[in-house]
Amino acid sequence: MCLAIPVKVETVQADDMALVDIGGIKKSISIALVDDVAVGDYVILHVGYALNKIDPEEAERTLAMFAEMGELEQIASDAAAQL
Repeated sequence: MCLAIPVKVETVQADDMALVDIGGIKKSISIALVDDVAVGDYVILHVGYALNKIDPEEAERTLAMFAEMGELEQIASDAAAQL
């Protein structure tokens, strides 16, 4: 299943990359498609690429729904498997 999820930017790295938090898992992703990404921003992540920024409140609501459904752990596990 392909899924786009909100992730929080932990650090902005060189070459249009950023380290993000996915349910406690840290992953390096491309931010080449999104302008002005900063630490603390939430972005929508899909197959290793940030697609756009998302409002922090909306990101938190979405992550809470995933957690409620028990999906957040699976998403984090899938992300870790790709490391």
